[in-house]
Amino acid sequence: MTGKFEATFEVDRPVDEVFAYLADGRNDPEFSPRVLRIERVPDAPTAVGTVFRSTVKDAAMKTGREIRITAFEAPVKLRWAEESKNLVTAREGGYDLEPLANGRTRVRFHNVLEGHGLGKLLVGLALAAARKDAVGFGARIKAAAEAGIAPR
Repeated sequence: MTGKFEATFEVDRPVDEVFAYLADGRNDPEFSPRVLRIERVPDAPTAVGTVFRSTVKDAAMKTGREIRITAFEAPVKLRWAEESKNLVTAREGGYDLEPLANGRTRVRFHNVLEGHGLGKLLVGLALAAARKDAVGFGARIKAAAEAGIAPR
């Protein structure tokens, strides 16, 4: 079983700066409390092929994650795919950004979750939780981006 969740929100910062903030996955712990540790490989600017290795905590379980960047079209499109073999993975995901008036940016975030092995039974619960938190997750990204990007 697979399923998608998404959220759309607006950030009070310019599209190029929001894209740069989101493209650096090392910022993820600022808005995702489940990310305990993350590194970028190679330690160079994000591009297609960059991998973000992380340790995350889902429920009471810590797992290792490897997310590879699959599309990088600054400042409007970023895509990724999870390569790690966990029970539930983000088969694909991404950000779509759109510049708005007054230096604002509309961001659409999405992930497609997929279950593997026993995870096929758990993916429905993971999707329900992710969908329930999608608006809150978007709000956390907005708050973190606005705090992390100085206003012009």
